[in-house]
Amino acid sequence: MPRYEYRCRSCGETFELSRPMAESGDPAVCPGGHEDTVKLLSTVAVGGSAAASAPAARGGGGAGGGGGCCGGGCCG
Repeated sequence: MPRYEYRCRSCGETFELSRPMAESGDPAVCPGGHEDTVKLLSTVAVGGSAAASAPAARGGGGAGGGGGCCGGGCCG
């Protein structure tokens, strides 16, 4: 279940809630009991390394040949 971050306007506390995506915009009550909260914009961290995937992204040559949006023929 996704976790969403909220900030209480009354006390300034930042907190997280796990809730379904369909309920992400629903009002949230802070742990201090205040109801004046706002959902924060969060960033997503994805593990991995760009260098490790770079050769596959170039396409061309090799056993799988091409790929990409057009099979490697016109993306150039």
